[in-house]
Amino acid sequence: MSQKSTFKANKQYLPQKICIVCQRPFTWRKKWASVWSEVKYCSEKCRKQKK
Repeated sequence: MSQKSTFKANKQYLPQKICIVCQRPFTWRKKWASVWSEVKYCSEKCRKQKK
């Protein structure tokens, strides 16, 4: 297991952000690992409603 990963099957240790559209918190996902600093929206639905 990689040492840089702190995920221990408990989501409370994963980083969170607030969606800029719906203002709800969302949790880090593995597919966002390489672009986490650029993620602004919690879902595709919010991304489409950004205006």
